[in-house]
Amino acid sequence: MFRSAAPVGKMAATPIRLAPATRRTLFLRRKRPVQKSQEFNLQQLRAARRDYDQHRTAFLAAGALSGIIATIYTGLKLKDAIKDKWEKEKTQKEQTPPPITCDSSLPTETFRTEAGERRKVVLHDDQGNEIVPTGNSVVPVFPRLINVHMPPGQHDASESPLATTISDQEGVEMTLVGFGMRTVTFIGIQVYLVGFYVATQDIERLQHFLVKKINPLATTLIPSEKDALRRALLDAVDGEQTWNAILQESGCRSAFRITPVRDTDFHHLRDGFVRAIQARSQKDGNAYGDEAFGDAMKQFRALFNRGSVPKTKELVLCRDSKGVLSVMYGAGKHQNKRDLMGVIPDERLSRLLWLNYLAGDKVATEGARRNIIEGVMEFVERPVGTVAAQVV
Repeated sequence: MFRSAAPVGKMAATPIRLAPATRRTLFLRRKRPVQKSQEFNLQQLRAARRDYDQHRTAFLAAGALSGIIATIYTGLKLKDAIKDKWEKEKTQKEQTPPPITCDSSLPTETFRTEAGERRKVVLHDDQGNEIVPTGNSVVPVFPRLINVHMPPGQHDASESPLATTISDQEGVEMTLVGFGMRTVTFIGIQVYLVGFYVATQDIERLQHFLVKKINPLATTLIPSEKDALRRALLDAVDGEQTWNAILQESGCRSAFRITPVRDTDFHHLRDGFVRAIQARSQKDGNAYGDEAFGDAMKQFRALFNRGSVPKTKELVLCRDSKGVLSVMYGAGKHQNKRDLMGVIPDERLSRLLWLNYLAGDKVATEGARRNIIEGVMEFVERPVGTVAAQVV
């Protein structure tokens, strides 16, 4: 019935394109075509990754460093707090009279005041030997006098007649000057008691040297001069110079008696001695850098290649008038003999070891140094030459 205006053949040949149906509402927008490929800049990616790693490493390092600093700071504060607490307890204990116990005849105090002067408390044991209380429960007393057998060839050829009455078959008699406790670590673990002894016949030389240092015209020191000497010996520089001159020039024979209050061994003792000697020798490389001093150090180390040292045993370091060091070990009892471990002829080694206890900015035990100085004050307050005669 109806006819098309165009021929049928032309209608079939003409393609028909239909536009995609798009719907757009209030909330939906027309979608844009998505790119199927993107261009990547490898240089920018690498730089971004490098910056990220650097920032991450910096933050981690800062955190670790902050943790270390905080730990060290906390430890130092804790150490200072414990030290202050111990000092307060020690001061309170010194100001409080020691308790009197019924089962002990030994006083806990080591000094007493007589006529305004501090003096060591000296007692007598059952055998009549003079002893000095230490205040320690493991080693309660130290002998006031000890006899040390010098190795052959170490006796002073210029001994006085008084020396011949003292230096006999029993050995050289030595008098206690002072003692103290050696502690380690910041919590103050007690290791050993150390006492400084001077040959009784050489006390006169020590008196003469110390008195002349303060007053060249005096034979004894008055209280103000004693205070000046005490300040000089406590000073790090002046004290080291004074004791260094005494050890080199006075010719005083002396000894350190070491008694452990806990079980230890020779290697631990040796390590402490060696560290102290090396620390002082490094201050003057020209004086201690030669081969002879190095050999002396090797010999000294070899002496301590031994086993354990039980508590209450006795290690004696003896220095003769020429500075020769003798190391002896014994049971620690008054009647027992000591075995000679060895001899070190280089006087520089023994002098540095002595200074480790006597003077300097850092000593092995501050309590022993102050106690030794108080013992020296007892010598200089008496006329030169009278102390040895009184001991005899």
